[in-house]
Amino acid sequence: MTHTSANGGESPDPEAVAEAFKKTQDRIAFEVEKREGKDFLQEDTWERPDGGGGISRAAQRGAEIDKGGVNFSRISGKNLPSAASDKRPEFAGRPFEAMGVSVVFHPVNPFAPTAHLNIRAFFVLPGEASDKTDWWFGGGFDLTPSYGFDQDAVDWHQAAHDVCEAAKPDLYKRFKRECDHYFHLPHRLEQRGIGGIFYDDFQELGFEKTFSFSLSVAEAFRKTYFTILDRRKNTPYGKSEKEFQRLRRGRYVEFNLLYDRGTRFGLTSGGRTESILMSLPAEANWSYGWKAKPQSAEADLVERYLQPRDWLSPSFPAEPLENSL
Repeated sequence: MTHTSANGGESPDPEAVAEAFKKTQDRIAFEVEKREGKDFLQEDTWERPDGGGGISRAAQRGAEIDKGGVNFSRISGKNLPSAASDKRPEFAGRPFEAMGVSVVFHPVNPFAPTAHLNIRAFFVLPGEASDKTDWWFGGGFDLTPSYGFDQDAVDWHQAAHDVCEAAKPDLYKRFKRECDHYFHLPHRLEQRGIGGIFYDDFQELGFEKTFSFSLSVAEAFRKTYFTILDRRKNTPYGKSEKEFQRLRRGRYVEFNLLYDRGTRFGLTSGGRTESILMSLPAEANWSYGWKAKPQSAEADLVERYLQPRDWLSPSFPAEPLENSL
């Protein structure tokens, strides 16, 4: 995944990263079509006038997956976009490459959770100010249920814990805190879901191990999410559960359009709008003054699951955001 540069040193290889990311896209897409049928995913290959392109595989109106997709993108440009250069002014004016796999699934059944995965790599290429390639990785996965289940939450966080601890001790706690802070709706004073892990600007393991870690994150997502989906997809439901699912999806829309960095970067860097907004559900609803009935499953979601918790401790203690950094 690295190659020897002209001066004898090691430098990261974007081509190797792109190929591995495409294989990750293929593996996750295979899981979808194994359940929905061959050729269920609508594939589009697209190019960007300023450089790069991608492969979008959209899911919609399936028997199990209502909306979502598995996308790969690889874009490049002569100048680092403001969404990245504002945080890294030392790289302003240099050419760049960004690539990643982005996955979102909104299931049909309200008892099956929405899930999100992203792994991405960023390369700041040599320019007038530097003759080396700078790089970092980011990514993570999170789960957004409409109806909460302790078993799902524990399995999800156990998978996150295991992949992080295999890379470096205590990485899970750190990336879980980052996830809880990131997937927070401050105007609602609630979490988007039960969290998972989130990391950005990550390079401390060195290129090879950091790259390998990101691929392992995607593999953990693949194994765990489809296990949970298969567990919940046949649960009986009625009109009221679908209405609540649409209400919760409205919260998902709010986060993605107001706060999501990936959405903002994609749109400001000239990415493909259709692929970027793939993450939005097919149907969402907003109800003025809605409140859950006391001691209902809907109230349980809001009061129990939409708060940061240590899902790997026996009593699942709350972890207030103000104390988690």
